[in-house]
Amino acid sequence: MARILDDTALHEAMAAHPHWSVEDGALQRSVQAPTFLDGINLVVQVAREAEERNHHPDIDIRWTTVTLRCSTHSAGGITAADVELAAAIDELVDRLTPAG
Repeated sequence: MARILDDTALHEAMAAHPHWSVEDGALQRSVQAPTFLDGINLVVQVAREAEERNHHPDIDIRWTTVTLRCSTHSAGGITAADVELAAAIDELVDRLTPAG
């Protein structure tokens, strides 16, 4: 079973991933996409990454805002798998380009 990160590890993870915050036991990041389709394309890319890792974020889509939440439900909190997925999502967001 995955272990929940202790305060020190969580603090280090947050320093390395400044776009994320800790909200209700999960890592959370909201991304403002240029267009609705760009947001949907980001969600598709995140879904592919999540499937490869067999570790899936909660995703909320509100027009051009995509909010992602990473937590390990079976462990009851944030684990290394969540930090690794957040890092992969950061790379996908960095490549986000307008649809067209």
